[in-house]
Amino acid sequence: MATQNNQNPQRGPPPPPVPTVQQQQHLPQQPQYQQQQVFQQQPLSYRQSPQQRFQRRMSDFIVRPASQGYRRLSEDLTNLAPRPSIILPHLQDSERKFFKLVGHGDVDIVNQFLESSPGFNINCSNFQGISALHVAVQNNNEPMVELLLSQMNVDIGDCLLYAIRENHLEIVKLILNKLQETSPGLEFVGATHSSDFPDYITPLILACQCGHYEIIELLIGRGHQISKPHPPDCLCGECKLRYESDDLLHAETHRLNLYRAITNPAYMCHSSHDPILTAFQLSHELRKCAKLVIEFRAAYDELSDEVSMFAVDFLGCCRSTEEMELILRQTTGLVYAGQYCFPRLVLAMDYKQKAFVAHPNAQQILETAWHGDWYEWRLKPWVVRLGYPFYRLIMLPVISVMSLVAPRNSMVEHWSIPLNKMISHNASYILFLIIIFFEANLDKSAQKRTPPNSGLEPIIVVYVIGFIWSSFRLMAIQGPLRHFKQLWNCHSLIMHFLFVSTFVFWLASLLDQKANDQVDLERKYWHQLDPVLLSEGTFAIATIMAYFKLLHLCRLNYYMGPLQISLGKMSADIAKYIGIFTIVILSFTVGFCTFYQYYSGMVQTDDSSGIKTAQQSSFVDFQSTLKTFFWALFCMSDLSSADVIIENLPGETEGATIINKHTFTETIGYIVFALFEVLTVIILLNMLIATMSNTFQRVNDNTDVEWSFGRTEFYLEYILQTTLPSPFNLIPTANGLLGAIDWLQTLAKSPPGKSARFTFGHCCYTENELDEEATRDFPILMSQLVQRYFREKDVNAENPSADLDSIKQDINEIKQMLSEYMERS
Repeated sequence: MATQNNQNPQRGPPPPPVPTVQQQQHLPQQPQYQQQQVFQQQPLSYRQSPQQRFQRRMSDFIVRPASQGYRRLSEDLTNLAPRPSIILPHLQDSERKFFKLVGHGDVDIVNQFLESSPGFNINCSNFQGISALHVAVQNNNEPMVELLLSQMNVDIGDCLLYAIRENHLEIVKLILNKLQETSPGLEFVGATHSSDFPDYITPLILACQCGHYEIIELLIGRGHQISKPHPPDCLCGECKLRYESDDLLHAETHRLNLYRAITNPAYMCHSSHDPILTAFQLSHELRKCAKLVIEFRAAYDELSDEVSMFAVDFLGCCRSTEEMELILRQTTGLVYAGQYCFPRLVLAMDYKQKAFVAHPNAQQILETAWHGDWYEWRLKPWVVRLGYPFYRLIMLPVISVMSLVAPRNSMVEHWSIPLNKMISHNASYILFLIIIFFEANLDKSAQKRTPPNSGLEPIIVVYVIGFIWSSFRLMAIQGPLRHFKQLWNCHSLIMHFLFVSTFVFWLASLLDQKANDQVDLERKYWHQLDPVLLSEGTFAIATIMAYFKLLHLCRLNYYMGPLQISLGKMSADIAKYIGIFTIVILSFTVGFCTFYQYYSGMVQTDDSSGIKTAQQSSFVDFQSTLKTFFWALFCMSDLSSADVIIENLPGETEGATIINKHTFTETIGYIVFALFEVLTVIILLNMLIATMSNTFQRVNDNTDVEWSFGRTEFYLEYILQTTLPSPFNLIPTANGLLGAIDWLQTLAKSPPGKSARFTFGHCCYTENELDEEATRDFPILMSQLVQRYFREKDVNAENPSADLDSIKQDINEIKQMLSEYMERS
């Protein structure tokens, strides 16, 4: 072995023999101070290159083979002294005594110490980076802070931020005045090399994040400002330069901290004359940031919810109907707001502020406007409410005549309240449903190649024209974007299109009758795209959609409304899963579309029984395979779809046949078909059901808010409707004519406070400005609400900061008394 080691110079000399346990016990132990001296003689790690440091660390863990056949660590590893890799400041005895005196809070003793110690380093700090000025700030000792600030070359550091975080207003003033004397611009920026605060945290940002109202007011009065962060999708020159040069994590955390500052209620009340509008806009912007910055989605969503709740709490501070109406009638932030009675409520719905809309104060004002002077409606039993539309159906001609003859009559004004509008429109719509019911149930067995001629067709045409005019009028008032945000309006658009298509096909069949004169041609000879057949199809789908719209009325019921909302949200869940199902079905269809193509049309005959079995066309082409997999999704495909049928083959003798089987092909078919069933029916469908259950539970847990929000959409739509329903709305009324005349007069004269506008989206409308009284009273109301909000917030919090300050003050006084007693004794 020795010869082999000498022949191989790379292996080196053999290791020394390892002593036994008995020998180790008698070995002399070296004192630890010698090991420390040896360690101190080694060069420091920061003076070495990275490769040298790595090699040195690895050499500490060198293992040597033992005679027993195992490997152990080096003996020196167990006796290594701790390395001074982290260098922290340490206080000397005089500095430790100075810290103790500052902590006791006796200003005279600290002053005597400083006078008796010339050249003392007043900026000394402990291992945490805490200086004496930090201690004085944390103890809220104003005289001590004033004494320390009066010393020469005092380093303030991040003491201003500490004072702001602890909400010590007077100390903040002292430090700000000191900074203004020494370096005026330093108070507007953050503190560098701070262990607690990032460098981008300015005094105003920190005060806003903490919500200290008085400090925010002080800083804003001194000229401090916060620049609103750019959204994540901003592509301006400044943002592009920042993306190229700045650290991405630093940029995103900086943006998040800025949003935390500007979304604080104290800052919003200082920086905005309309905090509710600011809360709406910031909440919408934060939700947008949550979608763009996935890593901080939870933080942005939490901030968005907090800002939304601020608007809700702010609204809850109103104490009267007059104050609520003054807020809800504000038009700021809403374009084309002149047609709405409550523009701020419409704006809240645009920003999806559901809690704000569902607040009891807002709902009470809306209910008052909805019922008008008809207070008895709430007391009527539900049987009377269900039967009232049929009574109103009889009264519709009378209402139409009186609206034309006496538009200012009290009865007409009573019929013009939103609740009566809804009853009138529903009564007319019920009559329309009855008419299309009879039209859809006409006998078609002996129908000729002509349009239906039951006499109900002109009424249906007039009704649909009235519906289209009503939808066009609402779209002109709301604007196309806001109008079609509601899916029921999209439903109405499709329904109207189908009815109009039916009328066009009726007209086409009438023209074809006159041109070709094939009226008596039997239906089975008609072309597949005959106008009569097309009209029947479009009319059938339109009738389904017309009856389906009755679900829209379910929003008014407290129990049916959440179900209808859940149904709409479940439809969104189904739309999400359609993409997954499409990928799965397409994958199986493409791979299996021609797998059984050769066997198409083959018939196998059993010789003994004579039973014939034909090959199914399940997987012979793309269309058949797609149809098979689609219906298999609902467990409606035949179980023998994967069977391979081969026709009888001629045998060796005449009249004999051979039945061949392609077992491998059939096995592959069954495996793939079974895998598809498991993947779609068992996994994906159950996932869809679980998702829909979760959606229903989420709506059910928040029933009051969801139902109130959906009902508000219903209310606001009928507030904008005309008094007369379809088809009576086609008759020009006095109110409609007066509105057109008023627009023309405003366009010609341009009176103060009114303006005539015209746009392609909103057509002709008159824009009214708020009166002087409402403009004057709104800032006063905002000031009162700010006072109530912060007063209620302090009462709910029970002012814990004040109690903590008093406890600290008492502790400092006890410490001072004990120190004086010990000195005397």
